[in-house]
Amino acid sequence: MTGKVDPRRLFWIGVLGLFSAAMNTSLRAGVAARIKDQWLAPLDPVHAGEMTGAALGASFLGFSLTLFIASPFLDAIGMRRMLAGAAACLIGGTLLVTNAASLAEGMALFHVVWIGMMLCGIGWGAVEATINPMTTALYPDDKTSRLNMLHAWWPGGLIVGGLISALLGDLDWRLLLGISMVPALVFGVLAAGAHFPQTERAASGISMRDMFLEIIRRPSFLIWFGAMFLTAASELAPGQWVDVALSHRVGMRGILLLVYVSGLMFVLRNFAGMLVHRLGNVGLLWCSSLLAGIGLLLLSRAESPVGAILAATVWGFGVCFMWPTMMASVAERYPRGGAFLIGLMGTAGSLSSYLVLPKLGEVYDGAKIDLAGGAEALAQLAGEALARIEDQAASASFATLAILPAILLLVFGGVWLKERKGAAGTDRFRY
Repeated sequence: MTGKVDPRRLFWIGVLGLFSAAMNTSLRAGVAARIKDQWLAPLDPVHAGEMTGAALGASFLGFSLTLFIASPFLDAIGMRRMLAGAAACLIGGTLLVTNAASLAEGMALFHVVWIGMMLCGIGWGAVEATINPMTTALYPDDKTSRLNMLHAWWPGGLIVGGLISALLGDLDWRLLLGISMVPALVFGVLAAGAHFPQTERAASGISMRDMFLEIIRRPSFLIWFGAMFLTAASELAPGQWVDVALSHRVGMRGILLLVYVSGLMFVLRNFAGMLVHRLGNVGLLWCSSLLAGIGLLLLSRAESPVGAILAATVWGFGVCFMWPTMMASVAERYPRGGAFLIGLMGTAGSLSSYLVLPKLGEVYDGAKIDLAGGAEALAQLAGEALARIEDQAASASFATLAILPAILLLVFGGVWLKERKGAAGTDRFRY
């Protein structure tokens, strides 16, 4: 279908697609504890935390695989088809998770939940594979600001999903998760009637061969790829884990902390252009890493609602700009890499969460076993005694995550200094 491209309409279709994926992600996090208690703990009480982390992480695996496979072929597949497929996967994956008990028993039930969450991740990945290169094509001279404005609606979706989980918590969790199918259906229908542009790479006449070769010609991209692994783990993994790990320890639903942080992100991402003007992309990322690390350490020590909110504020300021600014940094420095390199960044980000979430579960489960004096002793605990053990284990899991932003301080500090040295009379994109 050909026709006139309407940037404003496409931007808002992208917003709704990202909002839908975020709302689905938030609702999954909000019902994860109930899935663990209702379905997974009866299967294996000792490893229920690890199984929950693995199930939540499956969506990030689907996300990463989709970005890696689909991004370089976005022009061939078509943005319209990608978004329609994204809507179908978000709806289908949700149906699998909510109906898992009717489809399987025993460990097979866990596998159905895992597949359903992976399918939701595929839908999320198809959204991201489309809307990021679409936005850079629509606004080539305003990438960082527009990508941050677009990704402000990621926390917007997290807020709505989190509030639904908190305010309608007495409803069956399967009904709560099913609500996320409504916006997915709407953006799929809207995308079906829209006209989409070519990506920047295709519009500039850069061949797919040159796009793939860019990573070989410019190996410095690998620095950004590795950094994306760590920035995403600092942002996304704690957001998925917070309700499972912190709700009892701090005396409030952990999902409300995610809602609060998402509100901060929704507002602040609209002011990213001003901060980038003052600090530059890399300077902003360095400051973000510092605050993220401090925030995660504070979360590991929080024991009250006030302490949790303070810690979440620091962490939220830290992770707020990470994902869209990383995308914009690569789009600006490696324009010939097109949707392929942007997609690889998303792949790194989501793959990190897929790997980190089960590890968080392992740290959590391992700490519980050690604190209880062994697996058999842990299995005998219940009530407040078990809750105290789980609270201490939660602290260990968040403290472990704080290592990642510390590494990022070194990475972004090195890139920042390198670019400042090369700024005078040197191509800033080639260091």
